[in-house]
Order: sequence, then C-alpha cells, then structure tokens
Amino acid sequence: QVQLVESGGGLVQTGGSLRLSCAVSGEDFSSWSMGWFRQALGKEREFVSSVTWHEGTTAYADSVKGRFAISRDNAKRTIYLQMNDLERADTAAYYCAAAPRYRGRYIPPKSADDFDYWGRGTQVTVSS
Repeated sequence: QVQLVESGGGLVQTGGSLRLSCAVSGEDFSSWSMGWFRQALGKEREFVSSVTWHEGTTAYADSVKGRFAISRDNAKRTIYLQMNDLERADTAAYYCAAAPRYRGRYIPPKSADDFDYWGRGTQVTVSS
C-alpha cells in the first residue's frame, strides 16, 4: 500500500523559507511523476508544483514560480518543496501526491485528477 507522509510545515514570517518533505513508502515510485498541491481554508485545492520521474521537467503554478522549487531524491524515497520568500497568501495545508499513471512520462501532470495517491498534508502558516 502506497503511503505519502509530509513534514516540514510550520509557522514562518513573510519573506521566510520552509522546506517540505514527502516520504514515500509501499511501492517503487522512482518512475512516477510527483506533485504538491495546497488548500487554504475555505478554498479549493490547487496545484503548486510537479516533477517528472527523472527530475528533468518541472511545472509550477504562476503564483509560486521563482519562489518555490520542487526536487526529488529517489534513493531516499523523498520529494521536496523548497519555499522561499513566503507570502501570507501561501498559508495553506500542503499535500504531496503521486501519479503512477504518469510512469516514465516527460511532461509532469498538473491536474489533481492525474494523481492517485495523496498524503494527509502539512500546515504552512505565514504571518506578517
């Protein structure tokens, strides 16, 4: 059974940084695309970033482009989201997601419907 466990969330001031981690267990995910989504209170879940299996191609939401960076370490079975220059609008629960149907592909998915496995989320709160 595939499990995704996020960590690294917390409270940070505007302009600060956090690095989220997502540990993957249960299956070999090295050929899957992986992604991060977020959901603010009272809002729908939205795409943040995704990465292909070989880390050759990444995708970002316009709102985080230039500030966030996704990466993966297949040997450590972990993906990361480095978040810099955080803004209050980044406050949300952040979810890691896995897209096994995108095994071996070179274009990362962006739609939540493309992801089959989800973590339980980690809260990021940005204060002024």
